Amino acid sequence: MLQKIRTYVIDTYEELVERVTWPTWKELQNNTIIVVVSIVLFSLVVFAMDFTFGITGSKDDFWRGLLGFIY
Repeated sequence: MLQKIRTYVIDTYEELVERVTWPTWKELQNNTIIVVVSIVLFSLVVFAMDFTFGITGSKDDFWRGLLGFIY
């Protein structure tokens, strides 16, 4: 049992050190920027939908969105 665990750990280390292609620092920065921009855009879309349809989480809220002004 311990031999299997030892073999697993050694194989895992070897895989991570020798076979995995890690991104460069510049690639990591670019991908991080893409993820942050995507999250901000998605958040704005969700906010716009909530504002438009008046989804506030409670039925007795004062603010009901743009549709609340129309109806």
